[in-house]
Amino acid sequence: MNQDTVRFERDGHIGLITLNRPDELNALNYETLERLGDFIEQVRLDSKEIRVLIVKAEGRAFCAGADLKERRTLTEQQVRRNVRKIRDVFTALERLPQPTIAMINGFAFGGGFELALACDFRYAVAEAKMGLTEVSLGIIPGAGGTQRLSRLIGPSKAKELILTARRISAADAQELGFVNGVAEDNVILEALAMGLANEILANAPLAVYQAKSAIDRGSSVDLQTGLDLETMCYEVIIPTKDRLEALEAFQEKRKPVFLGE
Repeated sequence: MNQDTVRFERDGHIGLITLNRPDELNALNYETLERLGDFIEQVRLDSKEIRVLIVKAEGRAFCAGADLKERRTLTEQQVRRNVRKIRDVFTALERLPQPTIAMINGFAFGGGFELALACDFRYAVAEAKMGLTEVSLGIIPGAGGTQRLSRLIGPSKAKELILTARRISAADAQELGFVNGVAEDNVILEALAMGLANEILANAPLAVYQAKSAIDRGSSVDLQTGLDLETMCYEVIIPTKDRLEALEAFQEKRKPVFLGE
């Protein structure tokens, strides 16, 4: 297996996953999905040291989606295998306790768009184009696109984008609420992503994880159930050392030193 189809690095408490098939516009073949899944699991298991994850890509595309060259060679059973794999990998990404940021440096179509959707935050370069284009290929989004996009921007707008296979600009994506910010170039794109990551890192990691969990778990339930979930997440934080450290730091008029404990 070519270990370079996806790279993983650390920058302090920031994990960086990089798609590395630039000649194939970072299209997702089965090998790449396996490597991506392995790294996501590594991040999950190391939540004390890796507190924010950035997903990025080499070349001029973020991800062009499924590898259609590979797809043409697959049996129907293998196609089902691949669809299950991409859905499971993206779900694992979405369920990470750590906040996740997608750096969309170019094309993000189909599965590439769905990869970004599975992240908590998205930044894009101004020239990026993106969309769920599957119906133009005789299929539908199969890695969560129909569900995550409708929850993010509403069912009507999601239908408009999905049923037309429309490709939209970064500016349009920002107006719809899909991306959090647009950068003029890749240097500024990285600065935006790293800036957000460092803002998050300034806070207590266990509190960040529980706040994310409360939002994610509460977004699809009624208000009272959501409030109950929030209480449960708060209860997890009460016995932590970081909570006591924050109180001591406030009393001593200094910045707290959070250990993730």
